[in-house]
Amino acid sequence: MLYYSSNMPKNYYKTFVPYLFLIPAGVILVFFFFIPFFESFLLSFKSYRHDIYNPEWVGLDNYTSLFNAPIFWKTLLNTFIYVLGVVPLLVVLPLIIAIIVNRKLVGINIFRTIIYIPVIVSLVVAGIAWKWVYASTGWLTNPDTALYAVMFVTIWKGLGYYMVVYLAYLTTVPKDLWEAAEIDGATSIQKHLAVTVPHLMPAITLVSIISSISAMKVFVEIYVMTKGGPLNSSKTIVYYIYQRAFENLDLGYASAAGVVLLVIIMVISIFNVKFFEKGSYSGQ
Repeated sequence: MLYYSSNMPKNYYKTFVPYLFLIPAGVILVFFFFIPFFESFLLSFKSYRHDIYNPEWVGLDNYTSLFNAPIFWKTLLNTFIYVLGVVPLLVVLPLIIAIIVNRKLVGINIFRTIIYIPVIVSLVVAGIAWKWVYASTGWLTNPDTALYAVMFVTIWKGLGYYMVVYLAYLTTVPKDLWEAAEIDGATSIQKHLAVTVPHLMPAITLVSIISSISAMKVFVEIYVMTKGGPLNSSKTIVYYIYQRAFENLDLGYASAAGVVLLVIIMVISIFNVKFFEKGSYSGQ
């Protein structure tokens, strides 16, 4: 227990105590992120191709093989297409829906619930259901449409979740600013562009980062609906890592791909933060 002493600085508790609340999260990060990451990083320099129990040190060979593999670049391209197709819609559409349902109308709570239902549905169940729906159209068996069909499922399932995030932030927008904009003759769209969006920049940043990371790590939808096919047209980087690690037992190669994926995700996250930090969160 911490006791206050006259010899302690007046701001002792303000500067020191908040860090104590970070200890539980820090412990979780150490055991479930940093330690696994460093283990994977070390594995990426070893080869399990000849003996799964006694790997040999191969240095950068796994990275060399990875960057020289056409299938790696194919899966990476598919992943970026997935991100570019999913993230903008998951940033914009839930915001529009949140603004629409943020009204006191009869039955609006039922409408919100209907939109949120896909979120609580198991992703495996949703994938199987949509696979059955697509069966009659042949979209999942067409190399030109398989990836986009899976992207639609991701968007459908994420709309309600991000809508709730925006709804939580909408309560912080000062109503008098909306009223002032209306008095100035602003249309509904102008009002939200000038008042709502600037105040929701923290939420937009959060949604952008979370949806980007989720899109980069998409796996379940691919595994359930397409298995990466046809002709690798819907195979993403995480599914490729899964195949190399658990089907081919090439753990070193898969770890190298995982390290590359982590670096890409970090770069995308930093870009999102820097991009959406323009302007003040307070709406200035």
